Amino acid sequence: MSQIIETIDVDVPVSKAYDQWTQFESFPRFLSFVQSITQIDDTHNHWTVKIGGIEREFDAEITEQHQDERVAWKSEDGTTHAGVVTFHKLSDTSSRVAVQIDWQPEGVVEKAGDLLNFDTRSVKKDLANFKEFIEQAPAPTGAWHGDVPRD
Repeated sequence: MSQIIETIDVDVPVSKAYDQWTQFESFPRFLSFVQSITQIDDTHNHWTVKIGGIEREFDAEITEQHQDERVAWKSEDGTTHAGVVTFHKLSDTSSRVAVQIDWQPEGVVEKAGDLLNFDTRSVKKDLANFKEFIEQAPAPTGAWHGDVPRD
């Protein structure tokens, strides 16, 4: 199992960063490996991703979600991964977004990419894309303020 941990500071209030992150269908606008995400219900979504030229589809479940604090998920099929994004208030106008992803590379391409840290560099780049996206947006593209307690 591989693990990626990255953070980025964004010049927006924590609520704006969190609200945007709850809009899963907007992820292709700033996450380079995401082709599409379809929200099935409040805690389930279907992902299509392309990593190292290989396209994969899988379903994911939100396993924990608390407004302005965290969103955690795990895959249900197709690929083995889980993760959490946490949101930390730095000031009234800035926040830190921290991402932790645990995943199981499959096949030669993914295993080689993992060994060469392509996955970590990709997440770091995508967080920079999120920073640019959220700082330029006048408002989040939506928000979900429900709560998903941890089982």
